[in-house]
Amino acid sequence: MRYLVLLVSLLLPSALTAQEWEDRQVFGTSEAVSLRILSSTDTSFFAPIIEDFIETAPHISVEYLVTGTVDLDHAFRASPADFDVVISSAMDLQFKLTNDGFAAPLVDLDHPEWAQWHDRLFAFTSEPAAIVINRKAFGDLPLPRSRQDLIALMRAHPDRFQERVGTYDVRQSGLGYLFATQDARASETFWRLMEVMGRTGARLYCCSGQMIDDLRKGELVMAYNVLGSYAQAQAEQSEELTVILPSEFPTTMMRTVLMSKDARSPQAAEGFIRHLLMLQETGDALKFPLPPLTQSQNDDLLRTINLEPALITYLDKIKKQAFMREWENALVQEYRNYTP
Repeated sequence: MRYLVLLVSLLLPSALTAQEWEDRQVFGTSEAVSLRILSSTDTSFFAPIIEDFIETAPHISVEYLVTGTVDLDHAFRASPADFDVVISSAMDLQFKLTNDGFAAPLVDLDHPEWAQWHDRLFAFTSEPAAIVINRKAFGDLPLPRSRQDLIALMRAHPDRFQERVGTYDVRQSGLGYLFATQDARASETFWRLMEVMGRTGARLYCCSGQMIDDLRKGELVMAYNVLGSYAQAQAEQSEELTVILPSEFPTTMMRTVLMSKDARSPQAAEGFIRHLLMLQETGDALKFPLPPLTQSQNDDLLRTINLEPALITYLDKIKKQAFMREWENALVQEYRNYTP
């Protein structure tokens, strides 16, 4: 069956009217939207999943709304009844939403214990943070294999990297903040790397997509902590990009999904989540074009972030303020007001 995929311009009720979406599409032939999904994942990754779900439930029409991880958290907290399903790469924010009582339980799901929290929050991908290089801009420099290699290269060749290094602005990006805090916990080189990047006048970004776009255009030589799944998808279509997972360990997050406890379409929401997790298990790349979920909690080479209460340590107000101050002192420096 052929489905309509339409850009939607209608105003939504309540808090949604003031929200600007990065993307907003409707899937299905039903005139009335029966399932609303709030997500930080680009539509291109989820379109095959939604379309496959609609094949099994053609009476359902799905509205898919995309925004950044921080805005997603704010929008859902402000009006949880306006969304049925929430999908985000910011594991810590999702965990806190669940812990704060915003997620409904889904029982009898055959899903690994390590990939869920109290039958309310479910992980369905494993995705590392990567170093991404523009090979042409990098020239004859040796490719870095570790964070220490990256530090040595930027110190030895400051002119090559000046204002051409990108990373997340952790003040804007929930995923960027998650990667940074986990890096700081696990790696002794993190703060030294931030200081060196700061001296190069690092450009700060809200999201991986913008970093990758500037890498492809040659405006950046290198970007750090880019979401690996996005980078790899672009690298497969571009000869300019090389994706490197740090040899010490790549910090690896798990993308998660929850159902709103105030969902207006709970049956459709539960059906979609069950279908999503089923597709993840099948490994069909055409229907599930995201990285598979892998258990690597005990693998030092991957360092997957666990679904556990320690996730929200750095969401504590005092700890977050302290981390932000240290991050700004190390990275922003004289480029404090730079906006890409």
